[in-house]
Amino acid sequence: MDQKTASEPPCLDVDESEASRAPALRPHLATFPEIFEQQAQFLWRTLMNLGVPRHDAQDLCQEVMLTVHRRLPDFDGRSLRGWLYGICVRVASDYRRSARVRREVPTEPLPERAEDAPQIDKVHQARELRRTLEALDDLDEGKRAAFVLYEVEELTLAEVSEALEVPLQTVYSRIKAARDALRAKLHSPDAPKGGVREAG
Repeated sequence: MDQKTASEPPCLDVDESEASRAPALRPHLATFPEIFEQQAQFLWRTLMNLGVPRHDAQDLCQEVMLTVHRRLPDFDGRSLRGWLYGICVRVASDYRRSARVRREVPTEPLPERAEDAPQIDKVHQARELRRTLEALDDLDEGKRAAFVLYEVEELTLAEVSEALEVPLQTVYSRIKAARDALRAKLHSPDAPKGGVREAG
């Protein structure tokens, strides 16, 4: 990757000679190095959105890339992001199941001096984000995955259905249930109302 940011580290440092040994694909499909180069940030962000803490996201991103490398010959060429997201959902789900025992909740220190006052907005934003992430953590895996794919990653309903390998109506139901649960958990009377946008 040419441009790396501190907020979104690459999944792993791939040795080009190693990556070029990826299984041969049909000509119209991307190769493993291309997928890595183009999708590493998406995978990292997706894992974070699925509840993987920042300090574990890189390791799990590597696990996703190993799965991609192993399963790439079986990829049918339809929705690459949907396929990748499905792998992320399974990896994050396994992680979250095993991590329930060691659940961590990050805290932000409150400003103590007057000159720290401009930071108060950041603290409030961090608290709201933490409340939202905690509410997402309370959702079951299916609802959380459907919600994050649709609302955060902005996949279409059809792509969410393909990524999660569930019928379209199930996706719609999970998104609606997730929205309802989040509204109730956050006690937000002004939470956006309305239906799910149409699949395009």
